[in-house]
Amino acid sequence: MPFADIKLIATDVDGTLLNSRHELSPNFFPLFEQLHANKVVFAVASGRQYHNLRQRFATIADRVVFIAENGSYVVQQDEQVLVQALPPIVAMELLRKARQLPGVQAVLCGKRTAYIDYAAPCFLALISKYYEAIELVPDLLQVTNDEFLKVALWNEQGAETNILPHFEHLQGELQVTVSGLHWLDIAHGLASKGRALAVLQQQYSIAPAQTMVFGDYLNDLDMMHQARFSYAMANAHPEVKQAARYEAASNDDFGVAAVLEQVVASMNGE
Repeated sequence: MPFADIKLIATDVDGTLLNSRHELSPNFFPLFEQLHANKVVFAVASGRQYHNLRQRFATIADRVVFIAENGSYVVQQDEQVLVQALPPIVAMELLRKARQLPGVQAVLCGKRTAYIDYAAPCFLALISKYYEAIELVPDLLQVTNDEFLKVALWNEQGAETNILPHFEHLQGELQVTVSGLHWLDIAHGLASKGRALAVLQQQYSIAPAQTMVFGDYLNDLDMMHQARFSYAMANAHPEVKQAARYEAASNDDFGVAAVLEQVVASMNGE
């Protein structure tokens, strides 16, 4: 593989960079240091909240680009690169619709914090994996004084069958994305990981031929079209595997790290 000219690497987090126990490969940070030494721009691209990602990668946060909330919010060195917020009236309409669906829980994802209605402790514990800043409020429809990056909806039986059919007619007008087995994310029509990646490519004058991406779920699909070196994990959704040019070992086998080892070796002339 001609990896020596790679200038930008973007990876999804859950189901991709992290294993099923939410652990990084023991080799990840040494590999990152070598990539950084070779002037590779490294981005983590996730449906997770920026504050959560920054905490998870705290030791290298000043050298990572954070593509958070599925591309709605991009931050580098604590500076905003891109904010693609939902109009507040649209966010409230989505929440009203979600309230009509049995078994659906909602997170209103603001730039400042994530908001949930006073909820069962189990749901709070669940979202704490993905959100560092969380505020419990009496009524999501009364939240103001923040920029709303997306509305995240959760259903225990599955998002693709139990939530998506109620919102997929909005696709095009909005970005409606199944981002995990239980999650549906709804964001501004221009908000996506792929568009965020395109913004970075333009900012750094990096071509798709010099870009590598990794992903496993439907919110990673448009990233696959933005990079010459597009990898679906072995555990990826079938549509992601179809869109990607290559396949990496599963997240539980630390497939991202295995490919990054090849990249580093290529850059070091090995």
